Amino acid sequence: MELLGLMLALFGAAIAGGMAGVGSAVGIGVAGESAAGVMSEDPDKFVQCLLLQALPGTQGFYGFIVVFMVLNKLQLFATPVPVTWVQGLAIFASCMPVALACWYSAIWQGKTSAACIQMISKKPEAMGKALVLPAMVETYAVLSLLTSILLLTFGVQLG
Repeated sequence: MELLGLMLALFGAAIAGGMAGVGSAVGIGVAGESAAGVMSEDPDKFVQCLLLQALPGTQGFYGFIVVFMVLNKLQLFATPVPVTWVQGLAIFASCMPVALACWYSAIWQGKTSAACIQMISKKPEAMGKALVLPAMVETYAVLSLLTSILLLTFGVQLG
């Protein structure tokens, strides 16, 4: 039974890290396509494009934070603690907010960043506004990270 609990917990961590990473890769790719088009016309916009392209990458880091928290909770860096299947399922469920929200929000943040890259190609003075729009999407990724952290910290007790 303890092996099933450990497997469920690690599967949740893998999904959190994997889905957040995939979302970030897609979002960065979408924004990068737009940035490449803008920079082909105006190479001096590299820094502005890079800032906007990098924004969807944060969700991948949020997923990684949750992976690290699960590994730490299971004490896999020291002497592992026994995990029942119910505890493993609870850890799995705790990983789902960051897995799902970061996957989805990174893609939409990439699309928003791509649109803002197009905006600054025509109106470079709008860079401040261009950063705010994708940051609004980020809000929900941060909330999902906080939700997973709270659930892992207070919702699941091991040992």
